Amino acid sequence: MKHLWIRFGCFITGYNYNILKNCSEAAFKSVKKYTAAMLIVCILWFFIGFTFAHRYLSLSMPGCLLAGALSTIIIVQVEKQIVLSIHPSRLLLIFRGCLAFMMSILGAVIIDQILFEKDIETEKNFYISEKVNKILPSKTEELRKQITALDTAISKKEQEKDNYVEDITKHPTATATTTTMATKRMPVQTVTSSGKDTIIWKTISDRTVGTVLLPNPKIALLPALDSIIGDMRQQRVQKENELLHIRPALEKEMKASTGFLDELTIMKQMLSASHVALCFWALWILFFLFIEMLVLFSKLGDRSNDYEKVVLHHMNLQIRRLDALGKGFE
Repeated sequence: MKHLWIRFGCFITGYNYNILKNCSEAAFKSVKKYTAAMLIVCILWFFIGFTFAHRYLSLSMPGCLLAGALSTIIIVQVEKQIVLSIHPSRLLLIFRGCLAFMMSILGAVIIDQILFEKDIETEKNFYISEKVNKILPSKTEELRKQITALDTAISKKEQEKDNYVEDITKHPTATATTTTMATKRMPVQTVTSSGKDTIIWKTISDRTVGTVLLPNPKIALLPALDSIIGDMRQQRVQKENELLHIRPALEKEMKASTGFLDELTIMKQMLSASHVALCFWALWILFFLFIEMLVLFSKLGDRSNDYEKVVLHHMNLQIRRLDALGKGFE
């Protein structure tokens, strides 16, 4: 358990504990300082990653924790590029500075959308109202066309029903002709070729024609026609209700589908309209920027300690061994 914090610091910063434990207190303090600076950044970005996944990606708790952990791992790997550089190049410093500036803006945007949540909700109402005003005429016109089409269809069906009713009134029944055929056998007396009298049986068909009164067949069409007209009227009532409540429905739909880019637009409008909000947002950017640059400034402000000299010494020894080995083969 001895030097537990130092071991943890070596894990975070990438330092080799087996080398560090034989170094001076100055090397220990450097590790502690880098660890503290990296922990500040990691905690901050864990919160940012967790919040972003929960608010905009709608992930569950394990997914949000995973997003926060991934953000932390990325930050640790980025900071190691500076911490493990004994003499960081100017290009690396410029790159880290640009990355810190971009990360500070991203972090400030995400955090400010949480801090300004109530203000954003108020501004969102105006934003959604403007969007609804743009699409409301087209939606209303579409519904009116559908209602007009239903009115035309209902009129045609009602006219068709009236024609049926008129025809049924004039001709409630229809005359149908029925024909029945009956066969019977009758004896017929005849004379054979030899001159004898004989009786033979003949089949005779008896055809009977009659008339029957039947209900007008159009009466059976009326129930189906009434059902179709009723369905059309119900659809028309539904369309009228949609037309009556179209604005609240559109506003509700817009609020449910508002995403990250919409909130960025809302925040831009809010910042451009309020100097107080703009100044506060600028302070957050500077706060994140200085935290992001904390490890870099700590590295630049330190002199080379004995840990780095031991690492360089081991590197030089290894290079000499390799050079000597190469000459021996030659």
